[in-house]
Amino acid sequence: MKNTEIAKKLSEISEYIEIQEEKSFRSRAYQKAAGAIYDLEEDLEAIYKRGGIKGLEELPGIGKSIAEKIEEYIKTGKISYYEELKKKTPVRLDELTRIEGLGPKSIEKLHRELGIKNLDDLEKAAKAGKIRKLEDFGEKTEENILKGIEFQRKHGGRFTLGYVIPLAEELKERLENLPGASMVTLAGSYRRRKETVGDLDILVVAKKSEEIMDYFVRQSEVERVLAHGPTKASIRLETGIDVDLRVVPAKSYGAALAYFTGSKAHNVAMREIAQRMDMKLNEYGLFSVKGKEKMVAGASEEEIYSALGLDYVEPEMREGQGELELAKERKLPKLISYGSIKGDLQVQSEWTDGKDSIKRLALSAAKLGLSYIAITDHTKSLSMTGGLDEKRIREQMREIDRLNKELNGKIKILKGSECDILKDGTLDLPDSVLKDLDVVGVSVHSYFNLSMKAQTERVLRAIENPHADILFHPTGRLIGKRDAYDIDMEKIILAAKRTGTVLEINAFPDRSDMKDEYIRRCVGEGVRMSIDSDAHSVSHFGYLDLGVAQARRGWAEAGDVINTQPLDKCLSCLKND
Repeated sequence: MKNTEIAKKLSEISEYIEIQEEKSFRSRAYQKAAGAIYDLEEDLEAIYKRGGIKGLEELPGIGKSIAEKIEEYIKTGKISYYEELKKKTPVRLDELTRIEGLGPKSIEKLHRELGIKNLDDLEKAAKAGKIRKLEDFGEKTEENILKGIEFQRKHGGRFTLGYVIPLAEELKERLENLPGASMVTLAGSYRRRKETVGDLDILVVAKKSEEIMDYFVRQSEVERVLAHGPTKASIRLETGIDVDLRVVPAKSYGAALAYFTGSKAHNVAMREIAQRMDMKLNEYGLFSVKGKEKMVAGASEEEIYSALGLDYVEPEMREGQGELELAKERKLPKLISYGSIKGDLQVQSEWTDGKDSIKRLALSAAKLGLSYIAITDHTKSLSMTGGLDEKRIREQMREIDRLNKELNGKIKILKGSECDILKDGTLDLPDSVLKDLDVVGVSVHSYFNLSMKAQTERVLRAIENPHADILFHPTGRLIGKRDAYDIDMEKIILAAKRTGTVLEINAFPDRSDMKDEYIRRCVGEGVRMSIDSDAHSVSHFGYLDLGVAQARRGWAEAGDVINTQPLDKCLSCLKND
């Protein structure tokens, strides 16, 4: 949890420095340090306890000055330098930087010229037509700002699952270590693995709850105590997320877990089934209401489903979309398992916008149990990433051949590309190059505002290419930042079936792309999918199970996902094989 909080503080320090100083290498230093901490696999506090400030200085990108500020935060929960910068420029960076296109310099100008401090100020100024009058802004920028604000109003208040997991699991671990606490479980949309969560629900079985409740509300990260009772407490953390804790008796644990896991639609359907069987289902248990009320089940979810004549429904499927009908008929799919991905087919290296060398990526992937990865760096039209042209990708292919010999079977590195789809649907590399690659992923990175017809035709033309193996992040959405572009996914899915194109489930937390409804459609049509991390760092391989969660929410089985297979079978699913 501390890693995320400290990285966020350092990132905001970088932005404040950029606002307040004309040119500063210090801003880049803080941003680099923030990125390194986000990617850090070990807890910063543990590193500090073991090695002190010198242990922090040994981390990449962490010099003495930044190490001292990390130490201050670990000890006090604050960074005085951060507070000084914030006082000098009192703007809500966490609100304003969520608006696509607003960076530190534009925020500084809006603050200096119009006194804008937060999202409300920004909205008022934009609606009053004040922003368009500023130099370097204009009417189009003002329109985009208003669209961005509307997007935030619609999607704000929710937290991306992948970034909540470390915090949630640490809270769970802390409670598990308390005397008297047992069967600690995270419920709600978190357990159903929704792409975003509004809050966290934690259930604990315990005979005595007072000490557990007292500990829960006194944690250092608590910003506000919303409720503090004998069996229920609610807190708001400094990150802005609310956390509810409930202590329940062991005999009601399963009923409470089912109730607080949801979804509402699933729970309503479960209660209706119980009523038809002359039973009553609530958070305390399943009760027979024939004659004298008697508890039938409640200690586990499995016994509740069984008592209602149903197969157990996995949490990811509990959305009231026909899963209970399948459970009654014993026809539930055997969902793809966590940890079942054997290879990652979208990985970016330091050749473009990744942070790590191909060798380091390969060895890290092997250490995590993967048997193959595809290096899929960007192509030349994405100049801001240093995208590869024909000459450089040929150089990279030779480097991959050399590394495969050096690694001698530890892991197989595939030659690949994330080839940009140009505006007219042609690809950014010629077929003469694409045919020599093991894996060709194609993706949209520009012209997001085309009409649905134009965008759909553009992508259709791209996947018609006989060398286009996989359509990466098919709808282009960025959760909490940007809606999907207008595209007819029904047509894309049917075209993928016809052309043999694989559709990607992108596991990177900001994307989780495709949505579960499209995954279900792929399953129904027999369209193959891949689950890829979109790794830009060795730490990102850990995101693969987020893609598995998304696949499970779309009712996918292992056979629907090509990279659950050994390398030869996986490659046989591609066009180039």
